[in-house]
Amino acid sequence: MKKVAWEIQSLSLLPVLKYCKKCGKKNVFVCSEQFRINAQRKSLDVWLIYKCSSCNTTWNADVYSRVVPQAIPQALLDGFCKNDKELVKQYAMDSSFLQNHGVEAGLPKYSILGERFSFSEDTEVEIKNQYSLPIRISSAVREKLHLSQREYLQLVSEGQIESVPGQNLKKAKLKARTVLILKGKKGKFL
Repeated sequence: MKKVAWEIQSLSLLPVLKYCKKCGKKNVFVCSEQFRINAQRKSLDVWLIYKCSSCNTTWNADVYSRVVPQAIPQALLDGFCKNDKELVKQYAMDSSFLQNHGVEAGLPKYSILGERFSFSEDTEVEIKNQYSLPIRISSAVREKLHLSQREYLQLVSEGQIESVPGQNLKKAKLKARTVLILKGKKGKFL
């Protein structure tokens, strides 16, 4: 059995859906890739700043609230002060961090890296999703193999595409690691 690896690569940070007071409706907020640190006497607040895509109104997502400076490791505090890109990504790509703030994480722009293959032999496809982006398995497979919804559903119903362990391939979303078995058909090329 041939083995193929695909990797979901995020091309942007997670957008969030949040009510914008200025716009008067729910809008998309994008990460500014900047932290804000505020000192109040003996405590610190650290926020990750988001901006409304329509009006630039800001929303601050609490990273730390009213903590003593000694509670934050110095290297981490330096990262906040320097707006370290990896630190920004760590928080902005964490959907549970965003959900804890009562906002809905959207889907960023992404691409799927990995090879297309001949559908003439059985193939095990391992899909790695580093940030656990909420992408449906069906969307990823259809996009990568250039299948229509109808073609994909037909392959699933015929048992030509299976997941390990068995998941509902019509509704399930990618996990950090998803393994699919695509059973080959003679003469079909994807």
